[in-house]
Amino acid sequence: MSDLPAYHPPNYNLKVVRQFTIMTVVWGIVGMLVGVLIAAQLAWPAMNFNSEYLHFGRLRPLHTNAVIFAFGGCALMGTSLYIVQLTCQAKLFSARLASFVFWGWQLVIVSAAITLPLGLTTSKEYAELEWPIDILITLVWVAYAIVFFGTIAQRKTRHIYVANWFFAAFIIAVAILHVVNSLAIPVTFTKSYSVYAGTIDAMVQWWYGHNAVGFFLTAGFLGMMYYFVPKQANRPIYSYRLSVVHFWALISIYVWAGPHHLHYTTLPDWVQSLGMAMSLILLAPSWGGMINGIMTLSGAWDKLRTDPILKFLVVSLSFYGMSTFEGPMMAIKSVNSLSHYTDWTIGHVHSGALGWVAMISIGAMYHLIPILWGRKQGQMYSEKLIEMHFWMATIGTVLYIASMWVNGLMQGLMWRAVNSDGTLTYSFVESVEASLPGYIVRFIGGGIFLSGMFVMAYNVWKTTRMPQQLVAEKAS
Repeated sequence: MSDLPAYHPPNYNLKVVRQFTIMTVVWGIVGMLVGVLIAAQLAWPAMNFNSEYLHFGRLRPLHTNAVIFAFGGCALMGTSLYIVQLTCQAKLFSARLASFVFWGWQLVIVSAAITLPLGLTTSKEYAELEWPIDILITLVWVAYAIVFFGTIAQRKTRHIYVANWFFAAFIIAVAILHVVNSLAIPVTFTKSYSVYAGTIDAMVQWWYGHNAVGFFLTAGFLGMMYYFVPKQANRPIYSYRLSVVHFWALISIYVWAGPHHLHYTTLPDWVQSLGMAMSLILLAPSWGGMINGIMTLSGAWDKLRTDPILKFLVVSLSFYGMSTFEGPMMAIKSVNSLSHYTDWTIGHVHSGALGWVAMISIGAMYHLIPILWGRKQGQMYSEKLIEMHFWMATIGTVLYIASMWVNGLMQGLMWRAVNSDGTLTYSFVESVEASLPGYIVRFIGGGIFLSGMFVMAYNVWKTTRMPQQLVAEKAS
C-alpha cells in the first residue's frame, strides 16, 4: 500500500505536515512536563533542586514558549500547510522553503530551550527570546508566509475557504506584532534593550501580548476548527455567512483589547477604558465562532457518543466559549481590581490554553495522523486510548482551572480585606499559605493532562508502525 491515501493527489507535500504533526506531540509533552514541574515548585519549593537553571523564574518562560510556540506553533503550521493544499487543490508553493520552515522553527525552539534556562531573556511576556533568535523567527515566518500565500496564489479553485482566511490573518498579524514589539538595540550578542521606554514599552508589549493570544492562539486555531469540525462530523459548517462575519468582526476588534492588561497602571485612563470597552464588544464575534462550530453538529449529536475525536473538537469549543466569556468579564475594571495579579488569571489562561488550544490541537492530530500514514480517517491504533485520553484531558483541565479560580477569588478577597482602623487584615504570606491546597490540586490536574499526552504518544507511535495487514483488518 502507498503511504498516501488514495484521495490525496501524489504531488501534495505531506512530508512537512507529517514532520510538524509528530513534533506537535513531542513538544506538547516537553512543554507540559516543564509546566507540571513549575506547578510542583509552587506547592513544594524544594522541587527547584537548588539549581539556578531549574528555578521557577527561568523555567516559566520556557514553559510558555514551549506550549505556545513549539506545541501550538507546530500544530498550526502543520494543519495550515495541510488544509491550504486540500482546499486550494494545489501542492505547496515550494518544498524546499517548506522544509526550511520546519527545520528553522525547530532551531528556534531549541534555541529557546537553551537560552531561557541560562537566564538570557528580554523579560517581555511571550517575547523573551533575545535579538539573534528574533531575527531567525522573522526569517522563518517570512518563509512560512511565502509558502502559504504562494499556495493560495496557485490554487485550482476560485474560492478561498474560510479556514484559510483565519490562517492568513494569523500569519500577517503575528508578523507585524513580532517585528514591532521586538524592536531593540543590541548591546552584546546575548543582550539587548527595547527601543521603547516606560509606559510606552508596556503598552506595546501588551498590544503584542494580548494579540499573540488573539491571533496566534485564537485566529489560527479557529482556522483549524473551521476545517476539522465539519470534516470529522461529516457535515457542512452550520453557517458560512456567520463564519465570514465572525472573521471580519474578530480581526477588527481584537487588536484594540490589549490595554485591559494594564488597568490601574500609569497607562492613560482613557486607554484603559478603551481596552475594556473593546474587550466587552469582543464577546460577540468570539461566541459567533463558538456557536457556528457547535451548531455544525445539528442533527448529528449522536456522533458524540461514539466518536472520541469529535468529543475533543466539540469540548474544545465549549472551553473556547467559556474562556472568551470570562476574558471580557475580567476586563471590566471593577472585576479586574479583584482578579488582577491573582491565580484567577492563571485559571483563565489555562481554560483557553488547555481546554481550547490543546484539546482542538489533539483532536486535529488524531484526525490527521491516520490519513498522513495511509490509513482511513479516524483509524488510529486504539480508539479506546483516544477515549481514555479525552477523559484524562477533560478531568485534568477542570481540576486545573477550578483550583485556580478558587485560589484567585480567595487571594483577591484576602488582599483587599481591611480592619476597622484601615490596616490590612492578612499579610501576603498568609495568602500564599492559604493557596497551597489549590497549588496541589493544580499539580494533580496538570499531571493528569500530561499523562494523557503520553497515552497519545503511544497511540501515535503504534499507528505509524501499524502493519498493513492490521490496517486492512481494521478497515474491514
